[in-house]
Amino acid sequence: MSAFDFGQPVGGLVQYAYTVDDVRAAMTAWTTRLGVGPWFVRGPFISPTARYRGDPTDVRLTLARTFSGHAMIELVQQHCASPSVYRELIDQRGHGFHHWGIGTHDLDTEVARYRDEGHEVAFSDTLPSGARVTYVDTTSVLPGMVELIEMSPKQEATYTRIYLASVGWDGTEAVREG
Repeated sequence: MSAFDFGQPVGGLVQYAYTVDDVRAAMTAWTTRLGVGPWFVRGPFISPTARYRGDPTDVRLTLARTFSGHAMIELVQQHCASPSVYRELIDQRGHGFHHWGIGTHDLDTEVARYRDEGHEVAFSDTLPSGARVTYVDTTSVLPGMVELIEMSPKQEATYTRIYLASVGWDGTEAVREG
C-alpha cells in the first residue's frame, strides 16, 4: 500500500474537520487541552471557484489546520450567512464534527464511485495549490460528509509541510499563516 509523504495511506483518511464559531478560540482550546499544533491559518477568504450543490457560492471562511500524528485536524469558521456545505450542518445540529478528508490521486473516479453509491456532490472547489476538492453528502449513512482531496504534488507538499511542523513541536509560534 502506498502512502503520502505525511504518513497516511493513499485512499485513507487524511483529515478530520470540525466547524467552529470562533477559529482563534478553538485553536487555543485544542492546543491547551489536547496539545496539538502549530496551526496554519488561511483566511478569511472567499473562493471564486466554490460551488455549493451545483451553484456558485460566496461563502467566506477561515481554515486552521494542524496534525496529530499522521492525521490532519481542520477547523472551519464560516463568517457569513451564505448557503454552504458548512452552514447546512451547522443549522441542523450546531458546530462540531463536519467531515472526513480522503486523499486520492484520481478525484474523478472517486467522485463517480460515490455518486454511483447514491451520494450527491454537496461542494466543490479548487485549492490554492491547484488541486480540486469535492465533498460528497454521506450523511444518510455516516455522521458527516466526505471530502475527496486531489493529492497533486503541490497539495501533498502543503500537507507534508504542516505535518513536519507538528513533529516534535515545542509549543512556540502556535499560530502561523498558510
